[in-house]
Amino acid sequence: MLYLKNLVYHPPATSTPILKGINLELAPQKLGLVIGASGSGKTTLLEILAGLAEKTKGDIFWGEQELTPLHLQQLAGLVFQFPERHFCGSTILEELRLGHPELGRERIGEALKEVGLDSLSLNSSPNALSGGQQRRLALAVQLIRQPNLLLLDEPTAGLDWSMRRQLAKLLAKLKTHWTLLIVTHDPNELLAIADCCWKIDSGELKLCEL
Repeated sequence: MLYLKNLVYHPPATSTPILKGINLELAPQKLGLVIGASGSGKTTLLEILAGLAEKTKGDIFWGEQELTPLHLQQLAGLVFQFPERHFCGSTILEELRLGHPELGRERIGEALKEVGLDSLSLNSSPNALSGGQQRRLALAVQLIRQPNLLLLDEPTAGLDWSMRRQLAKLLAKLKTHWTLLIVTHDPNELLAIADCCWKIDSGELKLCEL
């Protein structure tokens, strides 16, 4: 279970906090959805949960354990908005092994199967994949690390309606094994698969009805 208690993020350069007393609970193997406009604090929330930014005050727990940024880097996997722009490997195999050169073909095959890409050649270039396939590969890159919490920033951005629906089906399947927290400004395909939902506005989070 993920718990956020009175989470505040107020960098010195800003006159007001970016996140203002965030409280959130997300049970294991559930999909939580945070909806908000650009600039509302969505991405900042994910960056803190991924251990990439440090909260100003408040508490983050996974079950009974209070989490530091280092804990969060190990516990969470973040898929950025437009993750295909961050690909570095010349092949799918290289992309999946970045930072994990010891990974065997079996583990790689399992991750690709989980996201429906197991029919692709490992020698294919990530840049040759369709937009939907690239999003799936970005998910596999994180799943291969076996995170407790999978964080997604605007996962359907830039995809056509067919790819969006396919991605939503995949995310619904993934929550049978993983805990997912998704932030988006456009929840259309995602509301139907969410277990809980919040709206964020000017750094304030409120539970909303599904």
